[in-house]
Amino acid sequence: MDDNTRQAARLWTLAQPVVSAFVTSVVRDFSARDDVLQEIAVAVIESFDRYDSSQSFVGWALGIARNQVGLYLRRVRRDRLVFDDETIGCLASAFGAVSADESPKLDFLQDCLRGLEGRARELCDLRYRHDLKPAAIAEAVGMTANSVAKALQRIRDQLRECIERKAAAAGTTT
Repeated sequence: MDDNTRQAARLWTLAQPVVSAFVTSVVRDFSARDDVLQEIAVAVIESFDRYDSSQSFVGWALGIARNQVGLYLRRVRRDRLVFDDETIGCLASAFGAVSADESPKLDFLQDCLRGLEGRARELCDLRYRHDLKPAAIAEAVGMTANSVAKALQRIRDQLRECIERKAAAAGTTT
């Protein structure tokens, strides 16, 4: 691996959580999301020689992500739940504005999610990995939709408190 490719891989590793969050906000289909993210990674590596190191790498990678997401959305345009180009641009700008201080919080979230057990883990998985609504989750696990919604709210509160504890311990603000 040459130095240019190695540097691109290093920078991509740092930018990937933000780019992934952006893609997740636009592409609802989980398998398509992974495909789009892979296409972005390939495009970033292939076009790295055009990256201006005086600019933010995350912002540059988000520009590539915006283009790749646009290509994906044009392929699936028949879906009525697709964002328009202006909305995608706003989302890309918002994710580009996320400071480097936010990245550790994504790591804290991953740690806190790994700490979930039993029903909490199952409910989170059904809601956020499988994109099911509370009514569908309720049917799958034998609860009422209202109890699922309340349980998810408690889980989100638990995760927020966990992130805040980890951030405080690391000396990061939330």
